[in-house]
Amino acid sequence: MKVESTVGKIAENEDKVFAFLSDLRNLESLVPKENLISCEFNEDRCKLGIAGIGEIELKLLDKEPNKLIKLGSGSDSAYSFTLWIQLKQTAEKDTRARLTLQAELNPFLQVMAKNPLQKFVNTLVDRMTTIHYG
Repeated sequence: MKVESTVGKIAENEDKVFAFLSDLRNLESLVPKENLISCEFNEDRCKLGIAGIGEIELKLLDKEPNKLIKLGSGSDSAYSFTLWIQLKQTAEKDTRARLTLQAELNPFLQVMAKNPLQKFVNTLVDRMTTIHYG
C-alpha cells in the first residue's frame, strides 16, 4: 500500500532542512503524540509504541544530500514499510517536501490503516512547515 502526503512549503533552504531531518532525534518534534505509548529517538533510528498498532522501528536506510532521506522498518517493527522524505528547493528559503510511505500490509489491514497513515504523513509534512530549522 502506498500513501503520499500533500506537498509542504518550508520557509528554509533544503540543506538546513536535510541536515535537520537526517538526524532522527529531530523527528521527535514532528511525530504526533496523541496515540504514542512510548518513544525512543537516536541519530539513525527511532522506536514508536503506538496504541492499537504496536511498536514500529524506523531506521535510516539511505540519504541523497539535500534531496532524499529514506527510512525503513527495523527488526523490532510489527510491520514492514519504507518512508521516503523528498525535498526540492524551488527558490531561496523555499523548499518543498513530500513524504511517501510504502507499507506491506494484508488487505484487511490496508482498509483499516489507509486513513490513519494518510493523516500521519500529512501531519508530519504540516509540522515540517512550521518548525524552526536553526
